[in-house]
Formats: sequence, C-alpha cells, structure tokens
Amino acid sequence: MNKHVIVYTTKDCIECTMVKKVLTEEGIVFESRDVMANPEYQEEVEKYGFLGVPVTVVENRAVKGFTNELKELIELAKN
Repeated sequence: MNKHVIVYTTKDCIECTMVKKVLTEEGIVFESRDVMANPEYQEEVEKYGFLGVPVTVVENRAVKGFTNELKELIELAKN
C-alpha cells in the first residue's frame, strides 16, 4: 500500500509540474497543495525548512525540487 504523499506546489511552477508528472508515471497517488491558494500550506512548507516549492513529503520526510533525493522519496512511497 502506498504511503500518503503530499506535493506542495503553485500554479505556474514548471518544476512542480515535473514532480507531479513523475509521481503519476510511477503510479503514486499524491495530494497536491497549492501554497498560493492557502497560506496554511506555505506555513507547512516552512515547518519543513523550505521557502519555495515544489516540496514533496512522504511520511515525515520532505524534499525540495526535482532532485536525486526525490527518486529516493519515490522508492520510499512505493514500499
């Protein structure tokens, strides 16, 4: 069973779109939270120690951007 995955995003963020595309291709169900639509989501991102997006969260682990760390998080989400 997949773990709960959250992607913090904004509407016109190309990197955010890439992260969501990869998650979809990997068959990972995720919740998308637009930080511009809800200030509470921006506060959540900041609690993880980040100011910008995309931030992908699996369990209590967060990764910013489209990086190799994201690949590790994808594997964590699958297991």
